[in-house]
Parts: sequence; C-alpha cells; structure tokens
Amino acid sequence: MYILSFLLPFCAVNAQDAEYSQFYANPVYLNPGFTGTSEQGRVAVNYRNQWPEQGSTYVNYSVSFDTYMKKLGGGIGAQIHNNRELNGVVEATNFSLFYSHHVKVNPRFFVDLGLQAGFTYKKLDYRNLIFPDMINQLTGERYVGSETVQETASIAYPDFGVGFIGQYDSFYGGVSINHLTQPSESVFIGDNRGKLPLKVTVHMGAKSYRWHRGLLSRRFTLSPNVIYQRQGAFSQLNMGLYLLEKSISGGLWYRQTSGIQPESMIVMLGVMRPKFKFGYSYDFSLSKLSNYSNSAHEISLIFFVGDKHSDRDALLIPSL
Repeated sequence: MYILSFLLPFCAVNAQDAEYSQFYANPVYLNPGFTGTSEQGRVAVNYRNQWPEQGSTYVNYSVSFDTYMKKLGGGIGAQIHNNRELNGVVEATNFSLFYSHHVKVNPRFFVDLGLQAGFTYKKLDYRNLIFPDMINQLTGERYVGSETVQETASIAYPDFGVGFIGQYDSFYGGVSINHLTQPSESVFIGDNRGKLPLKVTVHMGAKSYRWHRGLLSRRFTLSPNVIYQRQGAFSQLNMGLYLLEKSISGGLWYRQTSGIQPESMIVMLGVMRPKFKFGYSYDFSLSKLSNYSNSAHEISLIFFVGDKHSDRDALLIPSL
C-alpha cells in the first residue's frame, strides 16, 4: 500500500510528453508533417539531460531516420525514443513509423500532411526506490529494506498522431496532434488516472535575409519562431530567434508555462556542414524552482545521407 500511495499520484500528474528545446533538430517528434522534408535522407540523434545537478533525473534519447520518396509522393520515417525519469524508476520506450504526403498548391505554396503510428512500452522499476527503513538515520548509509516488492511493473500500448505543415514564400507553420486515442499509460490495474491527454502543437516562423555591408560584405539570416503546446492542463509557449551566418547558427528562446509563469531562457549554438549538423543548447531556469530544476543540457547531431531530391520543395525551417 505504501508503494501504491507513493506512485499513483506520480503516475497521474506525469502523463506528459518529454520535451526538447532544439525543436527543429528533432523534426518528426515535433510534427509528423516534417517527415521527408529534407533535401536528402536525414538521420537525427538527440540527447537531453534535465536537472543534471540532481543526477540523471530526467534523460531523453531519440534516433530517427526519414527521407523523401518520389514514388510515394511524400516521405517515410522511423524513430526510437527513450525517456528515463527519477533515475530509472520510470522508463518509457517508443517506436514509431511516419508518413507524410507532399502537396504543391502552387509555385509559392506547399503543404505536407503527416501520420504517425507507434508502440510504447513503459515500466516502473521498484528496485530503484528507496524506503525509510533502507537508510541508517545516524550515518545515512543505505542497506536492503524489509519491504517485499515485485521487481517491475509494465504496460504496452499503441499510439497515433497526425500533423500538417505549410510554407508560403518565406513563412512556414504547422499543427500536430499526438495521442489521438488517449491511451492509458498506468501500470496499475484499475487506475484510471494514467490516461495520456491529447498533445496539441502549433508552430510558425519565417526567414529574413539581410546583408552586412562593410570591408567584408556577407549575408546572414534571421528567423523568428513561436511554438505553443498544450497537453491536458499543461501549456507551454516558446518564443525564439535564430541567427545564421554561413556555417554557424545561434538561437535564443524564452519559455513560459501554464499562464504567464516564466520557465527558462534557452541558448543554442550550432555548426552546419554539407553532410551533418551539430547543435548544443542550455536551459537557464527562470522559475521559482530554480534551486531544484536549474538547467538542462541538450545535444543534437543530424547526418544527411543519399542523393539530393531535386524534385522536393525546399523547406526553410531552422537547423536547431
């Protein structure tokens, strides 16, 4: 009963997706409509460590591949995503397949309609829990407690999502909806509080090209972006600006949650080469919980493989 009273509230409030700060470096996770929108095949590797000062409390990994297929009139892709919480007490692994259909409305406007179908395996590992009688009150030393518990509890469920993106000249945007069937992710039989709410994402941005004239004239790109996400009672607004000059890119984002509560400032730096992109970002906490949740490190690496798709319309989204 002690275990249930501790874990049931956690499972109820934790029905929320893992988040990334480098939104466009993990494109199919943001919106399945991004599947196959790169000029070449794309392999994306993403890693995020949130609250590193508290140990590996919340760690996310993902690996994805997507490419454009002319015969299908769109793109296909796949992704493996792993989310570890509370130092491995809770772990979820998702495998998803993606498809997007490309529609060219006119020479200046096109849309992509995307689908996602996946399967998630989630487990609780009781062996990583610490109970009061496992700690020596005088020395702080840990030892085996008296509780007899099962080692793990788990659940597996299918998951589906849809999305679309559009681009008109230098403006782009899209909408995605995840967890269409709102599956239960609770590992406890009879618990109705583990229902995974719909996640709605709305994103938009633009690219503006500017010239710096002087001794060394050069062109650089500015890209303002806004991303709004809502899942159940939780909402998040992200507003940011990217600056690109040749092979170097930088970004600065502001994030607030549920109402007008400031959460973090995000600083990004990226390097772009013909065959790969590398990005690093750091979240500076602005919340009242900053003593406990003061940062997050995130790394992305994207490889481009295969021949370029000359018949694919170029998408202007940022690299991070």
